[in-house]
Amino acid sequence: MSLGDDHESSGGYAGTGQTRTRLPDSGDAFGDPRRRSSSRSLVTVVGVVVLLIAAIAFANRGDGDSSSSTDGSSGKPDSTATAPSGQRPVKSKSAAGIPSGFAQNQEGAESAAANYAVVLVSADILKPARRTEIVRQVFDADKVSELERNLDQVYSKAFLEKVGLDANGEAPKGSTYVSRTMPVGTKATDYSGNAATVEVWCTGVFGMTGESSQNPVTNDWFTMTLQLRWTDGDWKVDSFSQKEGPAPVNGDNRVSTSEAISKAVEEFGGFTYAR
Repeated sequence: MSLGDDHESSGGYAGTGQTRTRLPDSGDAFGDPRRRSSSRSLVTVVGVVVLLIAAIAFANRGDGDSSSSTDGSSGKPDSTATAPSGQRPVKSKSAAGIPSGFAQNQEGAESAAANYAVVLVSADILKPARRTEIVRQVFDADKVSELERNLDQVYSKAFLEKVGLDANGEAPKGSTYVSRTMPVGTKATDYSGNAATVEVWCTGVFGMTGESSQNPVTNDWFTMTLQLRWTDGDWKVDSFSQKEGPAPVNGDNRVSTSEAISKAVEEFGGFTYAR
């Protein structure tokens, strides 16, 4: 589900499946497999050694105090990839269950943006009572009243009925409404110490489980842009918008049943994201 590009809203919606494994033919299209076995073994050994070295280096970097992480002015990852910084996830959460206490640096702003993207495009945002908690925790205090009014208008009773939910944002008995977002990467396009603009590339699964559902669970790819401000000792959202993509080619996955999707949502928890 998407409420339109460049609106200060949430969006997206779809399904997951099981990966089908293809076994190779008995022959080798590029020649006698016996002739290639020694080179494959060598590549495997070298690959394992490289992975071990990388794992050790990352572990050593991650063992330090997270407060010693560098800010965005130095050691910035290549813009073509969101490389892990080694900074540990925040340990504190608000009464609303949302991660809080992010570092006042570029990495902290990116971590905040990733976690806020998850909650702003969640099933909870459609529940009036829960939405109030989310808005008051995530947004700058000066924006709370305005955002509450805007989101109440967007997620009206008519909208909830259209996606199959009651006035409280609850799914019918025997069905599960799914709205789960997974950040793929973050990019700070502007950072000044007390303000930041962060883009979060996301994928997600959205929709209603159930054999008679008019909105089956599907997947989506989108990018959220969050304007953040440092206030009251943490990063808060000043405004946000969303646009489609970048979206890859769909994989050759077998579509799972509604029952399997419902079970997965119940059994698999989410994450706290950190740069």
